[in-house]
Amino acid sequence: MVLRKAGTAAAAAGVVAFGFIGLVTMGTYAASGTPQQSANRSALSPGTVPAAYQDAIQKWGSLCPEISPPMLAAQLYQESGFDPKAQSGVGAQGMAQFMPDTWPVYATDGDGDGKKDVWNPYDAIATAAVYDCALAKDVAGVPGDPQANMLAAYNAGPYAVTKNRGIPPYKETQGYVRNIQAMARSFTAPTAPVEVSAQSAAAIYFAQTKLGTPYMWGGEGLPSQNGQFDCSGLTQAAYGSVGITLPRVANDQWYAGPHPSRDQLRPGDLVFFATDLGDPRSIHHVGIYVGGGYMINAPHTNAVIRYDKIDTREYIGATRVTSDGAQALPTRNNSGAVNAPSRPGTTAPSAPATPAVAAPPAPAGPGRPVGGG
Repeated sequence: MVLRKAGTAAAAAGVVAFGFIGLVTMGTYAASGTPQQSANRSALSPGTVPAAYQDAIQKWGSLCPEISPPMLAAQLYQESGFDPKAQSGVGAQGMAQFMPDTWPVYATDGDGDGKKDVWNPYDAIATAAVYDCALAKDVAGVPGDPQANMLAAYNAGPYAVTKNRGIPPYKETQGYVRNIQAMARSFTAPTAPVEVSAQSAAAIYFAQTKLGTPYMWGGEGLPSQNGQFDCSGLTQAAYGSVGITLPRVANDQWYAGPHPSRDQLRPGDLVFFATDLGDPRSIHHVGIYVGGGYMINAPHTNAVIRYDKIDTREYIGATRVTSDGAQALPTRNNSGAVNAPSRPGTTAPSAPATPAVAAPPAPAGPGRPVGGG
């Protein structure tokens, strides 16, 4: 991202004089002891889902007690990255990645256009919720966390969950449950101050050592690249230096933890910039916040890593990186599409013929989104 107006050297020097590590330490202890937000809160965090789908996810994510809007959003992101045209190598289709033989059983008209189309994002969102709730009903008698059991059934099939009296001992399934529930925290609107990362000071220290390094598009700091970085390469390396593996691109790093508000920013938060503030898929730039309204930034070609102000018209928000959040993020293939989670077995409920699930009431406010005929 080209920052159109960099901060003055004098202003940046004033921030440096305060001491970035001091800011981190102060911020860490000031916010220590605050609880981590629950993944089962009902409200979506602003900017985490494309605005066109927000009302639909909020509505259908309230369909039954075992799901929530943030959990449904995390599931859709894991499956397709909110891509209505996604298609996997095994034939799964649409935003929710339904197989052709499963879709007709649960297909739901999510936008009221009289059709049930797997490629229509509103139908896919509604059907994913209907399917989740049918699975939850199928494993309702299994002890343990009802949402975790439902997610396990989605990945491994309800028979595996009922047979094992809980999450089955499959690496894929255990990882799927853990990742969806961890990632749901990134989609949950904070209701209290977000806990500060203990690794943030060391991540900033790494980034500080790269100040003055020339920017390189695609740079990851490799010897073959003369130790140069682009924006997300720098943030990836900074958190990699403290043992947290972030994905390579900025719009995936956005989901590596919860999202503090502008007035709750702390040094070490990742700050993001987008061309469309209503669509996180348009995120194209990231920096590391250091306090005082500044970030360490690898800005663009023919520039060097430097301090820049964060307050521009493209600022979409911030992420407080967590180990669990980073670990939960999906991977992408060479074409940039999200790799859908692997599954050890069928996910069809044992009695799928007539899922008795009623549509939730439409949310108050702007009403049902228009689209997807």
